[in-house]
Amino acid sequence: MAEWIKVATLEECPPGSLRSTMVGIDPVVIANVDGTFYAAVDRCSHEDLPLSDGEMEGTNLVCSYHGARFDIVTGTPKGLPAVKPIKTFPVEVREDGVYIQKG
Repeated sequence: MAEWIKVATLEECPPGSLRSTMVGIDPVVIANVDGTFYAAVDRCSHEDLPLSDGEMEGTNLVCSYHGARFDIVTGTPKGLPAVKPIKTFPVEVREDGVYIQKG
């Protein structure tokens, strides 16, 4: 059964930011794109390096290590060398913080 897990406060995720956190044993990156929050696994499908070290260009998450690009909304790869998608998570913003649905 899917559950909602708090991953950050709103103060920890200002607009334009990427924040890495652990959810159980899984690294997750939280992106705030102009006030809309997205979440994905914090591992590039190309080389298994942290995407949270990268930057956002619109809704594209760009890996800082080899330039792979992913649509943070869908997880779809948008630029080589990545060809496999990354897992994304539903996000809900509540008064007390940012939650992702996992499970």
